[in-house]
Amino acid sequence: MHYAMIAPRKYIQGKGVLNDLGKYAGLFGKKALVVWGTRTKAAVRDIAVPSLEKEGIEFVEKMFPGECTHKMSEEFADIAKTNKAEVIIALGGGKILDCAKAAAAALDLPMLSVPTIAGTDAPTSGLTVWYNDEGDCLGFDLWKFNPDIVLVDTGVIAKAPARYFISGMADALATWLEADASYRNRSLTCSGGLPPLAVMAIAGTCYETLLEYGIEAKSAVELQVVTPAVEKCVEANILMSGLGFESGGLGSAHAVGNDLPFFHETHAFYHGEKVSFGIVTQLCLDEDIPASEIYRVVDFLVEAGLPVCFEDLNIKDVSRDKIMEFGEKVTGPGSLAHNHTYEVTAESLAHAMIAADGLGKRRKLLKRG
Repeated sequence: MHYAMIAPRKYIQGKGVLNDLGKYAGLFGKKALVVWGTRTKAAVRDIAVPSLEKEGIEFVEKMFPGECTHKMSEEFADIAKTNKAEVIIALGGGKILDCAKAAAAALDLPMLSVPTIAGTDAPTSGLTVWYNDEGDCLGFDLWKFNPDIVLVDTGVIAKAPARYFISGMADALATWLEADASYRNRSLTCSGGLPPLAVMAIAGTCYETLLEYGIEAKSAVELQVVTPAVEKCVEANILMSGLGFESGGLGSAHAVGNDLPFFHETHAFYHGEKVSFGIVTQLCLDEDIPASEIYRVVDFLVEAGLPVCFEDLNIKDVSRDKIMEFGEKVTGPGSLAHNHTYEVTAESLAHAMIAADGLGKRRKLLKRG
């Protein structure tokens, strides 16, 4: 066995760094494909376009309809090839960044990842999660390399809807819990090896940063301002979580979160919001985590306004048979739920979900009281 860590070539974060987009894009050439969605374009066009023009970069743009599909990535690649683009610049959320990664990999082009929300850890990763046109997850592909540059403007992120940021905190909070489980089990990660100590240190710092500064950062983002707490938690949501999940490993929290669309009531929830309930479920599975630490994590999720029980996800009157059916789906061959030192069965996962629902309800009542 060997240890491995993968990462982007350069990461830049701070208020106003989008003004340097042209400078960084120019490292790779003078012709670019810019991909973004309608809302992202409206939010950042007046910063991004002048920056590219200042550096003499010609670009063609492609609008993103919303789902990371194979067809859309092929369209990105065709446009880049036809226009002889030397770099692909993707601005927006995780799905558009993933779609652009696939196109860049197909053409062996460099890519600039420019997240405009801190809702997932996709910006730094070297993989693409695929969906169909209806938004159902189809799996993922790993590419040879991670994005060349990740440019994170915290001023832009602070102006995005706060719900994205809060959801991203849940996705990032799972990083240490899952990396620790994967490390103890000696599970291989997306890097192709075991988690090195550097990655475990990053994952641990991610966890403690969010628990320490997350609520203050949430309050600041709700006011659309950038504070030191926001800077710390944006780094946790994007960089630390991205490096931590990809080279540290995943576990039951994401196994549950990824498959929660099994319950149609959860389709409108963001990825991190579903992972939030997955975290509570994993805590109820883990044989080694003290109850005091379980309460610390769940209380943080409650205070952040994240889902900790079925009701929070609009799942009502669910039967034990339905939960057991879900458990069988989640624990099938190759599941992330098997990246633990203890066996996770359909029954033990179903029981943990029921226990998580009860735990979440109790901690919410205590917070209200």
